Amino acid sequence: MVAKTNDPITLEIIQNSLQAAADEMFAAMRKTAMSSIIYEVLDMGTGIMDPKGELASSGAGIPAFIGVLDKSTKVIIDKFNAPGDVGPGDVFATNDPYYGGVTHLNDIVVIMPVFVGDELIAWTGNIAHHSDVGGMAPGSMSGDATVIFQEGLRLPAIKIISRGEPIAPVMEIIKVNSRMPEVLEGDLWAAIASVRVGSRRLVALAERYGTATFLAAIESFMEFGEQASLRELAKLPQGKFELSEEQDNGLIYNVKITISEDRFTVDLRDNPEQMRGPLNTSRDGVMVAAQMIFKSLTSPYSPANGGSFRPLELLTCEGSAFQAREPAALGYYYELELRAYDLMWRCLAAHMPERLAAGHFASVCGTFIGGIHPDTGRQYTVIEPQLGGWGASLSGDGNTAMFCGFHGETYNCPAEVNEARNGLIVDQMALNTQPGGEGRHQGGRGIVLDYRVRSKEGFVTVAYTRSRIPPWGLHGGRDGSPNYIEFISHSGERTRYSEVSGLATTTDDVIRVYTGIGGGLGDPRERDAALVREDVRNGLISAQRAREVFGVECQETSN
Repeated sequence: MVAKTNDPITLEIIQNSLQAAADEMFAAMRKTAMSSIIYEVLDMGTGIMDPKGELASSGAGIPAFIGVLDKSTKVIIDKFNAPGDVGPGDVFATNDPYYGGVTHLNDIVVIMPVFVGDELIAWTGNIAHHSDVGGMAPGSMSGDATVIFQEGLRLPAIKIISRGEPIAPVMEIIKVNSRMPEVLEGDLWAAIASVRVGSRRLVALAERYGTATFLAAIESFMEFGEQASLRELAKLPQGKFELSEEQDNGLIYNVKITISEDRFTVDLRDNPEQMRGPLNTSRDGVMVAAQMIFKSLTSPYSPANGGSFRPLELLTCEGSAFQAREPAALGYYYELELRAYDLMWRCLAAHMPERLAAGHFASVCGTFIGGIHPDTGRQYTVIEPQLGGWGASLSGDGNTAMFCGFHGETYNCPAEVNEARNGLIVDQMALNTQPGGEGRHQGGRGIVLDYRVRSKEGFVTVAYTRSRIPPWGLHGGRDGSPNYIEFISHSGERTRYSEVSGLATTTDDVIRVYTGIGGGLGDPRERDAALVREDVRNGLISAQRAREVFGVECQETSN
């Protein structure tokens, strides 16, 4: 038996090893998954939890996914609490937001307990977006859904592997409910491999240093996370900050944020009732949004763990869009979380411009294109989050063609992969040069992206927000530009959409995506004239607009 030690160097080595294990779990999932949304876009996340389900360490991936895993684990702990319910080799899964899934049914969470002998020392977790889990529409996403039953197969925190052996009937039920069963099965086994890799690494770590030291290291680092947050929290402006903001659909969202030396309270109780459609989210999902804002303001460069978020408090009202009541549909939960995230951001940005930029395009811009592949005759579904423009800050122009705050460390799917795997052709991907985001510092550019359909019968589904009310400027900067698609039929007819479900497509139809330009910061007429002239030379703005908006005279360039 290895004796317990509180040696700080040993504890630091263990914590760094936890991070390495979480990253290895991420790599295992990426290398073995079958869906491009996972292995190319990296629409997934991995993490390690302590025996009580608190987040101990997280891997790469979507920030909003990392904050899911601890919440899912706690639901599993509460549900499987009888002696013998949880044992070595067991693996659990949930995708239901009302039973620990947090997000929507496409995102399957896989959780594994880690034992050394008979002692539970940790949990390993993985979450990823799966291309089709059944429901009323291919891809399991539809703006027409009014209840969660229409959105796919529900897994209410269940055991899928017992003592190392798959529970065959459960696996068969999962597969038969998908239009792409082989892909779903392959991605699910990749997730299982991922948590097993993590489990092996943690067992080896605990056996080397002893379980007591292993657990002490986790607790020590959580205390470090809490203290790091508290130190930075004390530096923030204190008081109560409020904001009411109109949304694309005409509803008003409200937030109150109270900051003290040791508490950061987000109050979202005064908000509209849950929607009849899928534009709702769970309370845990909104907590993730609050965690992302809190982490950005306090200790963004230190690892995230359960201790980091101890000073954070969230207040919501059951039955509202931010804490939907079962059986509300939640397919587009991510847009609601982004609305909450952006609402909190805007509420504080005017008071903390050195920490928070102007508004960014603030939509996942999830684009779902599917049909029967013209070469293979099999169902395909493209699931693409889009790049867009970020807001300008005090330090400079906003970032161009980046993912939104929700999606974090992910990538766009290469055109070559889309064309090889899916029934479409990518005709262009260019910067959005529409007006918007002007300021002393310019908002980052969104993109223009053309998908040309090859299949004779297919569909497109989108649900973009910030489509009517664009990203907001700051301190005199101009607002950015909206998110939307232009559907160009093979006959040349053009129609604009920000939300459409199951729109029929056929060969040579084009789906043109426009993502927003971020908000500007400061008076445009204070912008450096050399930068304005460079934008004109690069074709980003016209000479006329340079003169009218920035007050800069320059010669029009010819392309």
